[in-house]
Amino acid sequence: MYKNILIPVVFDDEYDTEASYQVARALADEDAKVTITHVLEAVPNYIRAEIPGERLEATRKDVEKALEASATAYPGAVTELTTGHPGRAIVSYAEGHDIDCIVLASHRPGLEDYFLGSTASRVVRHAKCAVHVLR
Repeated sequence: MYKNILIPVVFDDEYDTEASYQVARALADEDAKVTITHVLEAVPNYIRAEIPGERLEATRKDVEKALEASATAYPGAVTELTTGHPGRAIVSYAEGHDIDCIVLASHRPGLEDYFLGSTASRVVRHAKCAVHVLR
């Protein structure tokens, strides 16, 4: 069905990464490319100045390891760690890499984003490809 799938993941207990992988498997063509991504939110400069550079680098490496470990559940998938605002970064990555489907988990939202989480809501509204949201 889809040839180029993007699966954004978050390393919180609220998110069921395996469910995202199962949905992606069901939607993927036999020879589909699957990319698993995590978006690190950018640290503002006024905060970055107070954090030792080696701590920032260690955190990035820890997240890269977690992403690689998560991706082992989806053989053949590639990983991509990006930085920025999650909703914008996901949409931008999808547009720049010819993604035709995004499989995205959403948390239980608050009143300000009652039906979808804020990241999922932004992706659904702005992505130019199909978006499958899991809750």
